[in-house]
Amino acid sequence: MKSFFVIFNMLFVLWLNGQQTAYVDFKTADVAVSIAPDSSFVSGSVAYTYDVLKPIDSIFIDAKAMVIDMVLLNNEAVDFTYKNDKIVVSKPFVKALNQTLLVKYNTKPKKALYFLKQNDYWNIWTQGQGKYTSNWLPSFDDVNEKLIFNLAIEAPKNYTILANGVSESIEATDKGKRVRFKMKHPMSSYLVALVIGNYDKKTATSNSGIPLEYYYYPEDSLKVEPTYRYSKQMFDFLEDEIGVNYPWQNYKQVPVHDFLYAGMENTSLTIFSDALVVDAIGFNDKNYVNVNAHELAHQWFGNLVTAKSGEHHWLQEGFATYYALLAERDIFGEDYFYFKLLESVIELSRQELSGQGTSLLDPKSSSLTFYKRGAFVLHVLKTAVGDVVFNKAVKNYLEKCQYGNVETSDFIKEVQRLHGKPLSQFENYWIKNKAFPYDDAYELLKQQSTFINEYAMVDCETKSSKCAEYLKYYVSDEAKAKVISQMPELITADVFKNGLKVRQAIAEHMTKIPEHLKLEYETLLDDKSYKTIESALYNLWVNFPLERSKYLAKTRRLEGFSDKSLRMLWIVLNLNTPYYEADNNYALLDELLGYTKEKYNVDVRINAFNYLNLIQSCNDACQANLELAKSHHNWRLVKFAKEFSNKIEEKKN
Repeated sequence: MKSFFVIFNMLFVLWLNGQQTAYVDFKTADVAVSIAPDSSFVSGSVAYTYDVLKPIDSIFIDAKAMVIDMVLLNNEAVDFTYKNDKIVVSKPFVKALNQTLLVKYNTKPKKALYFLKQNDYWNIWTQGQGKYTSNWLPSFDDVNEKLIFNLAIEAPKNYTILANGVSESIEATDKGKRVRFKMKHPMSSYLVALVIGNYDKKTATSNSGIPLEYYYYPEDSLKVEPTYRYSKQMFDFLEDEIGVNYPWQNYKQVPVHDFLYAGMENTSLTIFSDALVVDAIGFNDKNYVNVNAHELAHQWFGNLVTAKSGEHHWLQEGFATYYALLAERDIFGEDYFYFKLLESVIELSRQELSGQGTSLLDPKSSSLTFYKRGAFVLHVLKTAVGDVVFNKAVKNYLEKCQYGNVETSDFIKEVQRLHGKPLSQFENYWIKNKAFPYDDAYELLKQQSTFINEYAMVDCETKSSKCAEYLKYYVSDEAKAKVISQMPELITADVFKNGLKVRQAIAEHMTKIPEHLKLEYETLLDDKSYKTIESALYNLWVNFPLERSKYLAKTRRLEGFSDKSLRMLWIVLNLNTPYYEADNNYALLDELLGYTKEKYNVDVRINAFNYLNLIQSCNDACQANLELAKSHHNWRLVKFAKEFSNKIEEKKN
């Protein structure tokens, strides 16, 4: 009998999720929350307005692990049940307009809202996609339930408070201050966002008059330009390219500490990892440009129109990936665009050959499939139907389905209508087919780009006699880098005269440095690339032991990219260089140990743990920080910490 009730409850919940939007239309949500950083506590209320479209005997709201203080229906207290992480009000609901439902609650979220510290300041942020906003706000896990959210956020007065929409007012409260944000159009609950932290900002205005806000930590004022480089250009480009005005009132971008992903496209408020905050040199190695363009494209593809289910997830990620590439093409040129498409084909072919390929409509597909196969399919489709038809279809699709939910057929039917020919064969071959036709994809790129043809031609896996000539005469830097990766022994002094990409390849692949190229190789330490300097420093240190002090002295002030890998390499090399006493070894080891602490980003901590393991110096303090890492909110660090702990235990035994 017990199993019967378990199954019944599961089916009931599934029925609720699948049926409510057909019977009840939630329209607005007026949210008021108070954030208590020291206790990681959230308390507040949310007042919903809704229409009952058809008679129904109950309505529900998702709410994970909360204390529900009160539920009011049309301003009167009402009985409710709270189980299976749902607030359920059971009574006969008749067809009616403009009904209200208010929930007062409090909670200490286990996920989706994170309380962290960044340089002794609280850095609080949300991640609703895949984590569910209902962990901190009674809302709807069903992406098909779209409504207008207006948020009032209360937090300590000395912090910047950000949320979706336009800030309408700021008022003092007993607990600090309250900022009210207003939106005009509906969205899915997973796109609700807030950020609280210590920030300054710079502003710009798009050609269409949209306010653009770029937030940054005060200490990163010199990194604002390289971090947000091309932001306005990409915004203006995407509005023109898509042909549909940016659908929200403003656009804000903010970096946060230890974010779960590279970025997240919350409506009008993109949150991204502060690991992507870069200086002018770091920009040349790894920058925010692609993530910036991708999350911006989501404001149309994902936020304005949202996939009905995981089966159609590519409509969000594939479109965002493709339009980000188009924006980058506008900045970096055609060759860059086609090379990125080629990289996608290579990655997809490897996935296919490993037996991991799936249909684009498989909800369990990999991110590689949703993002890069989705983008390539759009490129193939655009090629097949022509730019005019494709661009018009995208515009029509967005306008017809705006603020609604979509599936693949909504888009394909619009393209087919304008194209005037059936697309069923295309759909079966490129979208539904489990296998990705990488040979056809590669041939298409070679037909479209002389750059790709040249890159394909330049191949030294077979050690051809032509390979030395490729490095002497003009071929692309990408092609030369490929030759260097395959035959580093062909590098001559003249090859060092090439640009950044070629010199990066030299630093990475020439691990045995001939004496006659020593002077040229040393010039790599002056490059505007932390990636180049890091590889060159290590290789010079290994190859020329008698000059280690010189190389360490030259690079001792460099921090490197945000993951501090260059600084940590320098520390480890210093500790292993006898008689080089420019720095106190105990202080350096203490610095390296310090990078394992919670205040540093995941990549910094993993690098530090790895280096300490390499030099067998993971002491009690290191292992204590390793234990703390096991309960971190980021799964990569948790997985790493557990595996590292197991290795330590194995060595003890």
